[in-house]
Amino acid sequence: MYQALLIIYLVVSIVLIGFILIQQGKGANAGASFGGGASGTVFGASGAGNFLTKTTAILATIFFVVSIAIANINSHKNNIQTGKFDNLSQVAEKIQQQQPKVEQKQNSDIPQ
Repeated sequence: MYQALLIIYLVVSIVLIGFILIQQGKGANAGASFGGGASGTVFGASGAGNFLTKTTAILATIFFVVSIAIANINSHKNNIQTGKFDNLSQVAEKIQQQQPKVEQKQNSDIPQ
């Protein structure tokens, strides 16, 4: 879940940056009236503003929601209670200490 949120976060942030960079500023229309020629390009004169503005708003909302979800997951990571069987290293050490050490006997069937 955490990795999926990070991937979504990364993709949305890159796409959001792209949409913000594509948009024209407020002063761009004044330059087009004096022969800039770029006012009615791909989306039309007013269609680009509506489409890009709505898409940017939706992407920004998704970005903030995913940010809050990731922050919530990170804040609760260390609050997990450990159970009886989570750390068995001490029990394994006790068992090894209690077991008698077995000496290896040479097999008498093998001639020496």
